[in-house]
Amino acid sequence: MPIDVGVDAETNPLQFNAELQIELGFKLLSGSYLVGADGTVDLGPAYGKVLVANLTTQQAAAAVREHLEQKIGLRAPELLVTLDDVETPQPIAGEHLVRPDGRISLGIYGEVFVAGMTLPEVKLAVEEHLKEFIQDPQVAVDVLAYNSKMFYIIVDGGGFGEQVIRLPYTGNETVLDAIAQIQGLSEVSSKRIWIARPAPSGIGVSQILEVAWEDITALGQTATNYQVLPGDRIYIQADQWISADNLVAKIVSPFERILGFTLLGVGTVQRIHFFNAFQAFGGGGF
Repeated sequence: MPIDVGVDAETNPLQFNAELQIELGFKLLSGSYLVGADGTVDLGPAYGKVLVANLTTQQAAAAVREHLEQKIGLRAPELLVTLDDVETPQPIAGEHLVRPDGRISLGIYGEVFVAGMTLPEVKLAVEEHLKEFIQDPQVAVDVLAYNSKMFYIIVDGGGFGEQVIRLPYTGNETVLDAIAQIQGLSEVSSKRIWIARPAPSGIGVSQILEVAWEDITALGQTATNYQVLPGDRIYIQADQWISADNLVAKIVSPFERILGFTLLGVGTVQRIHFFNAFQAFGGGGF
């Protein structure tokens, strides 16, 4: 587009240069131009906007050239259209919540299903998904928190209460994994273990799954090494002999205390009587 400066360069060179720079700023096409939300690129007030949405760089160059020729009146304009920082990946770092459907959202890159996967598997799945958009993506994956689902381990104390341990559900726990998180069976525990699986709301019957502990540990059989589900109660019953011993101790202990006080009182009274009798027969002191 011709540069029109209304000042003579010889008579007033300073004003001429100032107006020339202003004209060049409006009419010189060079630099980076952002594509707006409406899919157009704004070439400035002198040239207007050109729609380039969903066009390749070659198609965008042809569209800009056609716009400059037909609407602006330029003759055979020469231009080059490229994309700035096309290889720069859009940042996706940060926290990504796993939704109830097992997927995480990566913004404009879509969604990835990650439920039931280990951390290396999630990393691989995310990288494979991002390869459609980014060249050689590199991601790091970790678990920030387990927010929603839990299961419980209840350890019978053999007559002295029950310990309840609340653990997060990750989707991969078996009975052996769960008990390993509490360092195995305690000294008072028996090998009778079962899972109490709650029934849906409104149904008064729960599902009981017996666990064969020796089969799982000593024999390596997995038939009763059940997958733990959210809300499950893994109950570890105390050893019956220890429970019986504790029960007897709880029953006998009060009587032992009563008999102990009784014997102490009788012994004290007998000593007092003996001392009085000894004094009556003229016994001396030390």
